[in-house]
Amino acid sequence: MRVLIVGAGALGTMHAWQAVHRGHEVVHLEREREARGASVRNFGLVWVGGRSAGEELETALRARELWEDIGARVPGTGFRANGSLTVVRTAAEKAVVDEVIARPDAAERGFKWLDAAAARDHNPALRGDITGALLCERDAAVESRVALPALREYLAATGHYTFLPGREVREVGPGTVRDDHGEVHRGDSVVLATGAWLSGLVRELAPELPVRRVRLQMAQTDPLGEPLTTSVADADSFRYYPAYEGDALDALRAGQPQPPVAAAHKMQLLMVQRLDGGLTIGDTHEYDETFNFDVVEDPYDHLLERAGQLLGRPLPRIRRRWAGVYAQCVDTAHVVHRQEVLDGVWLVTGPGGRGMTCSPAIGETTADALGW
Repeated sequence: MRVLIVGAGALGTMHAWQAVHRGHEVVHLEREREARGASVRNFGLVWVGGRSAGEELETALRARELWEDIGARVPGTGFRANGSLTVVRTAAEKAVVDEVIARPDAAERGFKWLDAAAARDHNPALRGDITGALLCERDAAVESRVALPALREYLAATGHYTFLPGREVREVGPGTVRDDHGEVHRGDSVVLATGAWLSGLVRELAPELPVRRVRLQMAQTDPLGEPLTTSVADADSFRYYPAYEGDALDALRAGQPQPPVAAAHKMQLLMVQRLDGGLTIGDTHEYDETFNFDVVEDPYDHLLERAGQLLGRPLPRIRRRWAGVYAQCVDTAHVVHRQEVLDGVWLVTGPGGRGMTCSPAIGETTADALGW
């Protein structure tokens, strides 16, 4: 079988991974020279703990297994099973932890409560004034800026994979893709994994997609100068991730409102240390288009202040700032939108902020469904 894949972000690349490992030939087209969307503008988190029970958690857990296998085969992805700590500082935040740890799926998620001393033993960089932390042992990280080229290099070495960058697709039909170089590519199956690009050809093929776009702001610092042994989140993550919904979270929202800047930008703090020692920090969420074209400083001030509170020290200088846009299913209970837009032509989009985490499992599910 010959598979044509359009879009070389995490989702498209994991579809290519599945096709090649099932013995098929892949032609992979990307309109940029390299992927430049949400797949490289993220934390590199493989984030299991916050996923909602059911399909989302099952997908994340399966993806975590696949990522570990991929990381062993392709060390260049930078996979590491570092876990995460969501740090709490108040009794209301601790009540949320108590509630989720008491649920039947807590062990499956790898949830454990660590008091302040145990949290610092687990991650000595946490020198701030903290009550403790929720440990999620199943969380992991990859190097989002370099993982995709490393995966493509591995796939190319099989002799069954061809990457064609700088090719914008102009026309799609059953078993055919025509690019803006005038070349027509033919295959047995076509997957469109175009990320947040939902206009143009995608709109012509699927004009009523149940998908929206979300904009975020993030940054990366200079090296911290010491290991951050886990990924780190603040308790605002409880407000954002569906796994924490419940009476305790309702009480937290009612009795402990976010600072105005965090509420206005729908923020949480996440920190992941890169292999060079720098920290990726974020993020904001903007849902109403037309999005701003600039980045604003107030969210960065909040992130630096909050991170400094948890680490008990100022963060290093910010080296890079950026904005990004991802595509998210309007009904966020759906992990991904998968639609046959023409005979044998499948559009796969809308994982939202779950793309880096869940893309291996989404690719596997597509491959099973299409009989690859």
